[in-house]
Amino acid sequence: MNIQRFIAPTSREAMNKARKTFGDSAVILSTRNTAEGFEVMAAAEESLASLADHANAAPAAAAPARPKASTSASLAAPQSVQSDTETLAMSTLSFQDYVRERMLRKRRESLHGTPAAAAETAAPAIERRAPAPVAAPQIVARPEPIEVPVQRFNQPESMVARKPAPIRTRSSEPAWEDSQPPSTRFPSHDDSRMAVELSALKDMIEERFNTLAWLGSSKQNPIQSNLMLKMIRAGYSPAMSRAVLERVPAEANAAEAVRWLMDVITRNLKVATPGAGLCDEGGVVSLVGATGVGKTTTAAKLAAQCVKQYGAGSVGLITLDTYRVSGFEQLRAFGRMLGVVAHLAHDRAALKDLLNLLGNKRLVIIDTAGLGQRDQRIQDMLDVLDIPKVKKTLVLNAGSQGDTLDEVLTSFKASSLHGVVLSKVDEAVKLGPSLDALIRHQVVLRGVANGQRVPEDWQNADAAALVRLSMGTQGKSAYDPQPTDMGFFFAQASGRGIDLGAAHV
Repeated sequence: MNIQRFIAPTSREAMNKARKTFGDSAVILSTRNTAEGFEVMAAAEESLASLADHANAAPAAAAPARPKASTSASLAAPQSVQSDTETLAMSTLSFQDYVRERMLRKRRESLHGTPAAAAETAAPAIERRAPAPVAAPQIVARPEPIEVPVQRFNQPESMVARKPAPIRTRSSEPAWEDSQPPSTRFPSHDDSRMAVELSALKDMIEERFNTLAWLGSSKQNPIQSNLMLKMIRAGYSPAMSRAVLERVPAEANAAEAVRWLMDVITRNLKVATPGAGLCDEGGVVSLVGATGVGKTTTAAKLAAQCVKQYGAGSVGLITLDTYRVSGFEQLRAFGRMLGVVAHLAHDRAALKDLLNLLGNKRLVIIDTAGLGQRDQRIQDMLDVLDIPKVKKTLVLNAGSQGDTLDEVLTSFKASSLHGVVLSKVDEAVKLGPSLDALIRHQVVLRGVANGQRVPEDWQNADAAALVRLSMGTQGKSAYDPQPTDMGFFFAQASGRGIDLGAAHV
C-alpha cells in the first residue's frame, strides 16, 4: 500500500499537498503537529479498497491463526507493526488499543528485560479487546501513539457503506489551542466610548422624532400649536402647557379653545374665598420669604386694613428681624403712623411671651428677616415659628423666574404654608411663571400686592383676573420663542406628572 507523509506549516497546506498527490480519492490516515510542522499521513483510495477485499476474504483463516500468532509474538517480540497487523487481522476500530498494548509491552521489556513474558501478557489483552475483523488500512510503523481519523474527498457511496464510521481520537501531542487559557473579554475604553456615543445618538434620534411628531401635530391641529406658543410666551412652563393642552376638546374652534384654556387655569389656581382674606380671618400671621420681596410693606398693608375696619386696638405687630439694619425701626415707623405699638422678639421664648401679651388682638402680624432660599438659617426660623396658632404665609416676588419661584416654594416648605402673598405684581413683566408655580405646588393665594402705597396697593386674590392678566402679555422679548422653536420645547415628553384632576379640567 502506497502511504505518503506530507508536512506543511498549516493543516490546510498539508491537505492540499495530499490532494495534489492522490487526487480527490485521497484518504487521510492520521494528522498531528510536529516540530517540523503539521504532518498528514495519506494514501490512495484504491490501495485501501484492495486491502479491504483481502481482509474480507480471510477472516475465517485468521481466527484459528490467532493463538499461533500470539505464541509467535511471544517468541519474536521485536516484529514490525505491519507484520503484527497482517497476522492479527486487526481493524481500524481496534488499532488504537493495539498501539497502546504494544507501547506497554515495550515499556515492560525495557524495565524487566523479559520480552517473552511481556508478549504473553499483552497478547491475551489484544485478543480480548479486538472485535470482529473488518477492513483496515495498512499502517506504517510508528513508535508513538497516533490519531487515526479517516477523512475522504469525494469518496464513492459504495465505499462509505462498506467501511465503518471513523472514530475521532485525541492526538498524543496536544494541539496549540489546548494550551491557551479561555479568553475573557472585558470592556475596553473604546467600547465605553462607543456606548456613550450610541446613547447620545439614541437621544438625538428620539429628540428629532419627537420634534417631527410635534411639527406634524401642529400642522394637523394649528389651534393647539398656537395655544402652546401663547402659553410659552406668557411664561408658563412647557410641562404645564403640555398637561393642559393635551386635554383641549378636538371639536372646539379657536375662540372656544382660548376660553376653555383660561377657564382650566382659573379653576386650578387656588385662591382665598371672598371674605376669607388674612385680615378677615384674623389670628396670628407670620410673613416669611426671601430678601427684598416686600414682607415689611405687606405687614404694614395688612395692619392698615385691619385698623381701617376694626380700629387700632385690634392689631398687634411683632418683628423677628434682628439681622437687617433699621428693620425694627421701619416696622415701628409704620406702626406709629397707624397708632399701633411694634414689638421685637429675639428668640422663641420671647415670641411666646409677646403672643400671650397680645392674645386679645384680632390680628397679630409677625415680620421676619429676609433669607435667601439657599440660606441654612431658614430651618431655624421655621422652628421658631413652629407654634400651633401661627399661620406661616410666604411672600413671593411675582417678577422672579419660574425656577427661582420653584426653589423658594420648596425651601420654605410649601406643603406646610397657610398661603402665599404675591407681591410686586406691578413690576412683573409676565405673571405666567408665578401662577404656574402656584398651580403646580398647590398653594393658596391669600392676597396680591401691586405697589408700594399703604394700604391702597392691596387686592384680594381674583383667579380669573390674574389669568386674564397673565395671558394678555403683549410685550416683545428676546426670550419669546418663535413658532419654529416650539418643537424643542416639547421634544421630551414631560408634564405627565402634573395632576390637574378630572374635576378641574
